Amino acid sequence: MRFVYYPGCSLKSSGRAYEESLLAVLAKLDFPIEELPEWSCCGATAYMGIDESKAFALAGRNLALAEQAADGDEVHLIAPCAACYLVLLKAQKYMQEYKSIGQTILSALAAVGLTYTGRVTVRHPLDILLNEVGLERIHASISDTLDGMRIASYYGCQIVRPYAEFDDQHHPMAMDDLLRACGAETVDWPAKVRCCGAMLTGTIEEVGQRMGYMILHEAMRRKVDVVATACPLCQFNLECFQKQMSARYRKEVNVPVAYFTQIMGRALGLDDRTLGLHRLFIPLRQHAAAV
Repeated sequence: MRFVYYPGCSLKSSGRAYEESLLAVLAKLDFPIEELPEWSCCGATAYMGIDESKAFALAGRNLALAEQAADGDEVHLIAPCAACYLVLLKAQKYMQEYKSIGQTILSALAAVGLTYTGRVTVRHPLDILLNEVGLERIHASISDTLDGMRIASYYGCQIVRPYAEFDDQHHPMAMDDLLRACGAETVDWPAKVRCCGAMLTGTIEEVGQRMGYMILHEAMRRKVDVVATACPLCQFNLECFQKQMSARYRKEVNVPVAYFTQIMGRALGLDDRTLGLHRLFIPLRQHAAAV
């Protein structure tokens, strides 16, 4: 069985801290993965809205490359970005369910010398950490407990909807379970799968910021120390517009928003720079104490 890592565009740019912390956490847990050679854009965002067939073809190319890299082995393609995860999974499912779409994608792949037989399993890091590494192994690896840290686990729209491959669509708990295994307290709140505003923060700013503010407001009501996320766009929207939200709604918004892997990395004893915590605009306060 091979575990192949698909970073996508965000984790090599604005979401770099996600990649840094994910790779560091997996290395600490002795879970080897390899980066997909010659990967390209998954076909998300504008591509899916403008031309679904071309988006599926881009996703299909990455699926075909993963299958090729496995060299006959069973391959699991790990996609940390929520949009990448959804598009790759959607392309795969549409190929299986709709013959015409599948044929279109296979024809596009054949034009560039690629084939795809469907042997790839698309997975999210939450799924990998929970079901491959396991809570017991994670808990045993902790060197700095997160005892006393209150966390609002934020999943966003795309990880469990419309496809609930490893968690509940309406009340997911994978991130909560992982962070609790690290000693943290996670709060029960209604905003964990609400949309963060997505691209609206750059197109219809008032609407996008309003959606992000509602999420952060719910987190502040529960007096959390940090909002944990698993999506580069969610992290960007919830962290980077807090000054504008404070001015617009006349209520101070000052909540750290970190990747769940950064928080887990703290519990595993990894230093802040390795985890990309120096990249946060709103610093994550120290709560961990030596076990």
